[in-house]
Amino acid sequence: MSRIQACFEQLQSAGRKALIPYVTAGDPYADITVDLMLGMARAGADVIELGVPFSDPMADGPVIQKASERALAKGVTLVRVLEMVKAFRTQNDSTPVVLMGYANPVERYDQRHGPGRFAQDAAEAGVDGVLIVDYPPEEAQDFTRELQRYGLDPIFLLAPTSTESRIRAVAEIASGYVYYVSLKGVTGAGTLDTEAVAQALPRIREHVKVPLGVGFGIRDAQTARAIADVSDAVVIGSRLIQLIESQPHEKVVGTAVTFIRDIRRALDA
Repeated sequence: MSRIQACFEQLQSAGRKALIPYVTAGDPYADITVDLMLGMARAGADVIELGVPFSDPMADGPVIQKASERALAKGVTLVRVLEMVKAFRTQNDSTPVVLMGYANPVERYDQRHGPGRFAQDAAEAGVDGVLIVDYPPEEAQDFTRELQRYGLDPIFLLAPTSTESRIRAVAEIASGYVYYVSLKGVTGAGTLDTEAVAQALPRIREHVKVPLGVGFGIRDAQTARAIADVSDAVVIGSRLIQLIESQPHEKVVGTAVTFIRDIRRALDA
């Protein structure tokens, strides 16, 4: 049983919902990520999504795009991201970590280090799941098998525009959880319609049997609570990055911890 599956089963037995914060590795400071991850876990994060910096993150809005740019400018590569996860694991062996990013860094990693090395090295570093935004399920069969070979959960996106056939395709190969994109747009864009999310999820649950997390547009405790009422997990990224991006080094972790604790209290209320 993967750490992700075990986490969701424990939450379900306790009648609680998962809180999944997203941060970009190496942002806002290259040396802050491990402490930031540890702080968020202590504050109540159940799973941590760690963004792999990429120069052309087409699914992300300005906030996360700029976070990637800042991290790349500091020399944060996929190799360094895996080192961060490994360092996190020396102090936390229970909180699942999901790498979220794009195909290019992963494919370049395998070109440089050998076929299949990304999955192997990610597993050895302590990664639990991988979400590659631009790998649709129809084109990710080989990659999915490689992840599963090393015990990693392949995580996929679904959206309001997803067809019945796409939902079925994701249901066949996804594990860990499925990430439902609540908005037609990029991260941090638009106003979240919680009623629309509530109406969309039952159609997905007809096929998808792993937990459903919802992200894009969740910015505060009230919205998080409303989404938690209809989903298994709440994913928050852009708002968290906005809060920490301009903080001095010594205040980054504390700012994130305060925000995560507020969301956690709302979910458990």
